[in-house]
Amino acid sequence: MGTKVTWLGHATYQIETAGKTILLDPFLTGNPSATISADSLSAEAIIVSHGHGDHVGDTVEIAKRTSALVIANFEIAEWMQKQGVENVHPQHIGGAHQYDFGTIKLTIAHHGSMLPDGSNGGSPCGILLKLAEGTIYFAADTGLFYDMTLIGEEGVDLAILPIGDNFTMGPEESVKATKFISPKRVTPMHYNTWPLIEQDAVAWAEQIKAQTTAEPVVLEPGESFEL
Repeated sequence: MGTKVTWLGHATYQIETAGKTILLDPFLTGNPSATISADSLSAEAIIVSHGHGDHVGDTVEIAKRTSALVIANFEIAEWMQKQGVENVHPQHIGGAHQYDFGTIKLTIAHHGSMLPDGSNGGSPCGILLKLAEGTIYFAADTGLFYDMTLIGEEGVDLAILPIGDNFTMGPEESVKATKFISPKRVTPMHYNTWPLIEQDAVAWAEQIKAQTTAEPVVLEPGESFEL
């Protein structure tokens, strides 16, 4: 059984693996690039990278409806419980935990994490998912940092990197990040949702091909590929 990765727009991904569905930063309501609605999604687990509204998104609604396990840093997990989400698992940067679908380790990310109501969202995180079919590094919202080389030592099959610039890495820095990580494949996210973060993903992919050993995978919202 393979692992299917679907980009749902912005920084939202659906990962189907080991008979389970995992959602990363499920932001559908109010997302102009989303092709489906939050009420059409179900999941066994939801992983939230940080507290901003375009990443927490529809987590509370989906988790309450489906009883999905919400995995996030301690502060966000506590906040989720206050919103009525009963099934949560807190982790924090550098810590790993084994779940029935694979292992999750949270990594550093250079960003902010205030929650939609102004509450403390703790430290922003990247997400390293070690699955039976391979390892995925979801950088989430971050600037470039040299410790990505350490993440690369984990043996990354797929890196999911932001390229939108302004709030995160732009295309040039994400090419540098790809060099640091040395993944087998890399796919862009957090771009073209709004005019402020518009980017040419095809041009970015050409630079990935020219400057790195990774295979670029450029998707349209709603498209999938097998890990």
